[in-house]
Amino acid sequence: MTANFRQYLTGWGPAEDGDSDLEHFRSGLAAPQFNGVVRVRSLDAAEQLTATARERLAGVPWWWWVGPDSPADTSAALAAHGARELTTIPVMVRPLDQEVDPTEPPAGLRIEAVTDRGHLPELVRTYSASMGVAPGLESDIVRVESQRRDNADIVRLAAVLDGRVVGTTVVIAAHDVAGIFIVHVADTHRRRGIGKALTAAALRVGQDRGMRLAALAASPAGEPLYRSFGFVEVSQYRLFAFPA
Repeated sequence: MTANFRQYLTGWGPAEDGDSDLEHFRSGLAAPQFNGVVRVRSLDAAEQLTATARERLAGVPWWWWVGPDSPADTSAALAAHGARELTTIPVMVRPLDQEVDPTEPPAGLRIEAVTDRGHLPELVRTYSASMGVAPGLESDIVRVESQRRDNADIVRLAAVLDGRVVGTTVVIAAHDVAGIFIVHVADTHRRRGIGKALTAAALRVGQDRGMRLAALAASPAGEPLYRSFGFVEVSQYRLFAFPA
């Protein structure tokens, strides 16, 4: 599960440079979701590692993800070196040998795989708006998405209603896990069952690709929906940021 999550996050930056102590990613985009540290393998040189992270990620907003694959004292070490905790995100999983709710999607809604790069901009435009990402970044996000080195593992799904993309999700099928990311519905179309339809479609992608588990990091708004699908919380990510 954590290997799947690390793959998703590090895919926003170039290939790793071989540094085994500090796993990080830097897209260069001016949004913290797309730059950060995924984990450190050891805290033996915590002060040097935090200094290295701040040097490598200088000039862009970024987050440090502390998860179940982080050394036990990572959060305390970061706080001791000036980091501020931002939030805690539940990590939820669901076996994929369970049936997916066959409930029909809302009338007129289609869930489509985005396989043509020509349709990628509308997908990005929809989830960027829902994530609060500035519109000026959309073309750069499209560029990074199209160039991800793990695109063979990725299925991008769009919820289409009346010819418009009104919701998105991304599934990364790797490490025996279907990682579900960027489940977003446009503000104007929420509470219509679109998020449920996207989640069901994402689970079916994982089943079709022969994955064992589905996993996701849940927002407060999404957590009740995921629990209705049988997801249970197994761990957490804690997000930290350093002052500029």
